[in-house]
Amino acid sequence: MNRLGSTALAGAMTSAYWERIFTARERGAQVVWYNGSAVNVIFQAAGLEWCHGEAFSARLAAQHLEKPAQLAGEEYGYVGELCSYARTHLGCAVLTQQAREEENSGVVGMVDQRELASRLPAPDFFVNAYAGCSTGQQWDEISYRVFGKDVPIFNVSLPFLWGNKPDAGYLRGQEWEEATTYVSDQLHDLIRFVEQMTGRKFDFDRLREVMSYVKKASELRREAMAMCKAAPTPATYWDWIASIAPINFLPAGPELVAYFQAVRDEVAQRLADGVPGIANERYRLYFDGIMNWNKLGYLARKFAEYDVAVVCGRYTHNAFWQEPHLIDTDDPIRGMAQHYLLCPTNHGVRTLKYLTNRDCADYGVDGIVFHSTRTCRAFTNPQHLLAKSAQKELGIPSMFFEGDVADASFYKEEILESRLVAMLEGIDVRRARALA
Repeated sequence: MNRLGSTALAGAMTSAYWERIFTARERGAQVVWYNGSAVNVIFQAAGLEWCHGEAFSARLAAQHLEKPAQLAGEEYGYVGELCSYARTHLGCAVLTQQAREEENSGVVGMVDQRELASRLPAPDFFVNAYAGCSTGQQWDEISYRVFGKDVPIFNVSLPFLWGNKPDAGYLRGQEWEEATTYVSDQLHDLIRFVEQMTGRKFDFDRLREVMSYVKKASELRREAMAMCKAAPTPATYWDWIASIAPINFLPAGPELVAYFQAVRDEVAQRLADGVPGIANERYRLYFDGIMNWNKLGYLARKFAEYDVAVVCGRYTHNAFWQEPHLIDTDDPIRGMAQHYLLCPTNHGVRTLKYLTNRDCADYGVDGIVFHSTRTCRAFTNPQHLLAKSAQKELGIPSMFFEGDVADASFYKEEILESRLVAMLEGIDVRRARALA
């Protein structure tokens, strides 16, 4: 496996971001907790510090530090089948609140757990802007209750895009236009709420500047991704996973653009020099499902062992400012609203089939790997329909393995390996028949 060297910069940028969050109180900064869509650009323009719930849960899982928070959540009453992102972050909320109140809750190992989770500063207010997931839409409301209902909260309602009307399609149709206007109006309401929380007039010029950096970074990211349609691919899905944090929730500025410029340039140089993302690419696969953060490095190595280049996926390629042409930097609210609606769990099956089959065709995919994320129903619900569509329309086989986004206990290694081997053998048989 030949990972992009430039993506290593994301780790340092992300660590610096979290250290800034952890020291926010010492610097007298206001802190907002939020989940779901990338409304952090509004917080940045308003001079706030922001904590993204999924991102913190994913960080703990990637570092194998999620258990203390999950244990706290379990003892507080959150069941193991609850979204492990939410369960982990709610556990952190429990520990943060208990640390703030300096009470002994009776949670096992409380001293050690506080040392981990209480670094997250308590919020001054919550913002929820979650699309396509019923758990996500309640997550901040439950956090609000953990903090005694004395922390203000604002909810942005993001309607599901069913895509079933005759004129409906990706980025078009009456439903799309009406939903865009509906969310745009709410973003203006959110800005007024932020003004109340900060006591300052919102800086729209700063928002335009922030969004200009987001747009440029996204354009570079998409350009680099498109280069990976080449075979062998110069970069893989795992490289795009490594660059999610910068495009999703890190501050937007010259450093963000420089990062994606470096990624784009390295991919272009590899393409020119014939340097592949994995040494012996024999198979090209699509990955559907949110990443199993506990197993990120392991999964990347496992697929490479079988000469598999995972080239794209729903989580990376159909999320995170993925349509930069929609952003008008002079008047960015509408384009922001549209991106918040384009969450990969917020489309009806008709649109998901279109996006999946389009990407499989564009990237020359041989098969699809479905990560059936045990506690993320929003992502897994349409997967069997997508598998059938890819088989019918493109003749592409699929395999499923079970895991989870932040709870390692759901992962079964032997299932992944046996099913992967079986699918690759099937691909070999079809190739041999085609040559006969």
